[in-house]
Amino acid sequence: MPDREPLFPDNAAAAESFWRDYLTDPFAVRGPHQAESRWTVRTYQPGALRVRYVVDGEKHPLEMTAFGRGLFIADVPSPSHYRLRIQWPGVEQETEDPYSFGFILGDLDLLLFAQGSHWRLAHRFGAVPESIDGIEGVSFAVWAPNARRVSVVGDFNTWNGTRHAMRRRPEAGVWELFIPRLRPGERYKYEIEAPDGTILPQKSDPIARATEHPPATASVVASKPDFAWHDSEWMAARAKRQMPSAPISIYEVHAGSWKRPFATPTGRLNWRGLTRMLIPYVQQLGCTHIELMPIMEHPFGGSWGYQPLSQFAPSARYGSPSDFAAFVDACHGAGIGVILDWVPAHFPDNVFGLIRFDGTALYEHADPREGFHPDWNTYVYNLGRTEVQGFLIASALWWLEQFHVDGLRVDAVASMLYRDYSRSVGQWIPNRFGGRENLEAIAFLRRLNNVIAERVPGAITIAEESTAWPGVSAPQSTGGLGFSYKWNMGWMHDTLNYIRLDPIYRRWHHHGMTFSLVYAFAEKFVLPLSHDEIVYGKGSLYERIPGPAAQKLATLRAYYTFMWTHPGKKLLFMGDEFAMTGEWNHDAQLAWHQLTDLSHGGVRKLLVDLNRLYRDEPALHLGDSDSTGFEWLIVDEAESSIFAYVRNAEGAAPIAAIINMTPVVRSGYRVGLPWPGRWSEILNSDSELYGGSNLGNGGGVYTEPVPMHGRMQSATLTVPPLGAVLLRHSP
Repeated sequence: MPDREPLFPDNAAAAESFWRDYLTDPFAVRGPHQAESRWTVRTYQPGALRVRYVVDGEKHPLEMTAFGRGLFIADVPSPSHYRLRIQWPGVEQETEDPYSFGFILGDLDLLLFAQGSHWRLAHRFGAVPESIDGIEGVSFAVWAPNARRVSVVGDFNTWNGTRHAMRRRPEAGVWELFIPRLRPGERYKYEIEAPDGTILPQKSDPIARATEHPPATASVVASKPDFAWHDSEWMAARAKRQMPSAPISIYEVHAGSWKRPFATPTGRLNWRGLTRMLIPYVQQLGCTHIELMPIMEHPFGGSWGYQPLSQFAPSARYGSPSDFAAFVDACHGAGIGVILDWVPAHFPDNVFGLIRFDGTALYEHADPREGFHPDWNTYVYNLGRTEVQGFLIASALWWLEQFHVDGLRVDAVASMLYRDYSRSVGQWIPNRFGGRENLEAIAFLRRLNNVIAERVPGAITIAEESTAWPGVSAPQSTGGLGFSYKWNMGWMHDTLNYIRLDPIYRRWHHHGMTFSLVYAFAEKFVLPLSHDEIVYGKGSLYERIPGPAAQKLATLRAYYTFMWTHPGKKLLFMGDEFAMTGEWNHDAQLAWHQLTDLSHGGVRKLLVDLNRLYRDEPALHLGDSDSTGFEWLIVDEAESSIFAYVRNAEGAAPIAAIINMTPVVRSGYRVGLPWPGRWSEILNSDSELYGGSNLGNGGGVYTEPVPMHGRMQSATLTVPPLGAVLLRHSP
């Protein structure tokens, strides 16, 4: 066959160029090609013994001629609907030719991707099972604009990067390929040749929807999302349940260490186990939401999910994507919302991940003064690239739309807003105006919140933002970032520093409990007692309080009562509801045995009642973000460490809270109250039900026309030591 000789020039450089084209521009030389009136089919099957060209209805397959290095060629009639029958050592395979299919992505896909506006990214990019021309298979698409070559590798091609080289779509820097007869469950990665010809370590798919169980690192072809939801009633009412005037009490959970399976101390519950055990527990506790620490796939379990690499894949540690969807569905059926921690600030440096994905700084900044985060030894997303912005926003939408998640708590927002965050002089680059504000991150966060509000009405976003950045939860129309809520880190730090003091010294730090009310309505706040407060040697909340066990528990009960009656939504980390005595350890389960101790069980009973009151008493939640919903009764009695205030709501009975943060009983203590009549004692943190000494007010008190604290009437009551009393006005 002399006409084939030009394919194999004698010149070594030209021959090498030919074989390179097989990889870098495979559709130019593989598959069917027409030269004048003749059709030729070429396929590259290194290691194959023989290849035959098969067409339905023809009795005798056409033997393809073998050339060197795995190339097989045949002259054929018009090549429509043909298959390749490949004889490997010991096995025969029959499949359609990947290089006989046309473009996978449409022009609109590529345009939206380049603009950073392809909100259904995981439906078109990554590994997508679909049917093309009646042939079932999997389409792959990945962004690697600077690569010389990208191939899909997996068990299906013995991880050989020459078998399934992809087509480049230069208009968007995207590579694509349809591999027929591939099924969900297949493991895969990308083999990428960098611009300088270096073959990079095989890369996991940034848009994979499923992964192997760590420490394995391959991506997995996931089935098309087809979960049958049963939460229409929840979704219809969700917006009302999550508005600023609604009661929101969040139980923060690390799914892997909340509870271990019976008799398997090193195991973990999967989503099915958590459905059976966690959901009823949260129902009993009375919380309105579960907040999960990041469940996006992450290589290092000790990062607790805060160094994720697969922004679209629920961690294989807990089961399949469908299992996670079923967990969310069950939460909604139980009346519980689901919030996910989501991390768009940075990513880890694992070589199989995003770092220098195509041999260049693609997802990250090239300059370490912008692209490397010194606090976490991670890499910072380059939010100045539209494709990176679109990738992250599409990830957020994936969880909210595909999995019906009710909200995202955006991690480390402060680190995104400031270019000099945790950086010394000379270690950061000013913005184009010479300032420290990260203009690209600001634009990204505003765009994120705007897109979510448009596409997923009723879903919420919560910012972990630890500075005084103005308007984090303000509307974008007034210059704000547009988050639904912001964590009140100042309240958390001030009040925790207060309760760790010996009561005798609290008089000099009275402002630690009152200062938050100066700015309590500047944002729509969540009051967080998160996992960060009981790790890194800080000890548990219980441990940081001085005194004997009874005093620690009493202080914590009074503190929780203060928190649940303070304006703002509530968040409590798992284990704190029963005053767990040790620091949280992600390699162990919570110390559930401590619930057998009546005093620790009493703390949980108190939380159950606080959640009930917070939910049932409009005065305690309607004004969480409204200054008219709070007024001080006693704000300056530092010597006695007494605090008293009223929560109000239009048309609702006011609730008065009187809190004593010393171990001294305040008997006959007169408190000015805003309304005359009976005030029923609806909660006493010192009740014996909660493990207290049962000092109280016999069910309630009546006011007398005795002026006190600027009020025309007052009542005398007993304020228990290290205790809190809640009174509801009964006209």
